[in-house]
Amino acid sequence: MRTTVSLLFSLRKPKNYKAGEMPIYLRITVDGQRTELAISRKCDPARWDTASGRATGSKADSRTLNAYLDDIQFKIFELHRKMSEADEILTVETLKNRFVGKDEKARTLLTVFTDHNQKMKSLVGQEFEKSTLQRYETCLMHTKNFMQLEYNISDIPVTKINFAFLNDFEYYMRSVRKCGNNSAIKYIKNLGKIVRICLGNGWLAVDPYVNYKPKQKAVHREVLTKEELNQLRKKKFSVERLNVVRDMFVFCCYTGLAYVDVHKLKRSELVNGVDGNLWIYTSRQKTDTLSRIPVLPVALSIIQAYKDHPQCIVKDALLPIMSNQKINAYLKEIADLCKIKKPLTFHIARHTFATTVTLNNGVPIESVAKMMGHTSIKTTQIYAKVMDHKISSDMQQLRKKLSVG
Repeated sequence: MRTTVSLLFSLRKPKNYKAGEMPIYLRITVDGQRTELAISRKCDPARWDTASGRATGSKADSRTLNAYLDDIQFKIFELHRKMSEADEILTVETLKNRFVGKDEKARTLLTVFTDHNQKMKSLVGQEFEKSTLQRYETCLMHTKNFMQLEYNISDIPVTKINFAFLNDFEYYMRSVRKCGNNSAIKYIKNLGKIVRICLGNGWLAVDPYVNYKPKQKAVHREVLTKEELNQLRKKKFSVERLNVVRDMFVFCCYTGLAYVDVHKLKRSELVNGVDGNLWIYTSRQKTDTLSRIPVLPVALSIIQAYKDHPQCIVKDALLPIMSNQKINAYLKEIADLCKIKKPLTFHIARHTFATTVTLNNGVPIESVAKMMGHTSIKTTQIYAKVMDHKISSDMQQLRKKLSVG
């Protein structure tokens, strides 16, 4: 980026000044932004030319002073030239710091990325989940491998991250790493956070994401139909662990809670709501937003069935939730026994709540978003897949209205 630099030497009157020499200051201006610094030299105002910013007269001391000022001017303009050629960030502060020897070490992408991940690691369990850290660690690994393969370098100055770099990285993720569209874009977004850190700190002047507009493809989200959900609820298993897992799954079908949220659910989060009925007041771990969920009869019956369970008593938990890995393994077994052909996972319960239990029964999307702890209706719309029988019901009502006329 082209920048303009101007310099001006001037005298500054010190406090309590009466007579004699004044200190000389240098004003540096870069693209309209100014800064000043003392240059450890003085001059008598009577022998100073304000217009030229130099000492007057032909005496040796004036010639020596002017030569010193010329040397400073040459050095600063030379620094400006070198920084411009190296495509470094050029501001009034970076130029001044380089001149006085306070210049920071050039920032590199992997240095900033590694520092970000180390800080995130220290906050796991407070502000971040372990899975979030893992995604950024994986993205860092891919970034390293990409630069080695594509550019044969081990790191890159953050000032070199541009639109072409992002395009090359995306192509690498799709071609070499064989990532699907949405996975590739997620890694690009992870890298985007590192770029925003660089922009915020002034280490990067131009945002390479300005014209970069990747689009995620809509994902088909599997849900249980009303018939499948009823079949699952009524099924009796000879193995007790399958009954427990089924109950936990059904509970989430009627509350919309994700695994991590129901796993941490405490008895104290079951409270009397504004209508006098029981509600669940809990904070979503993923987004730290409050979910307020009226407890439907099916969910309440499951809570009551496990209120005296040893695990609930010892841990003050609302339900006896086992590990997500075990639950998903047992859900596959449950799906086979119930003759459900869909790949059953615990998160399908959340999709089922959004679609089959609430939206397809006329619950407004705003209420569903609030219960699910979404900060945007757009997020709820991803879950809100309207089923054929709901469309059929709506159109049947329309037929009745049209036939009256």
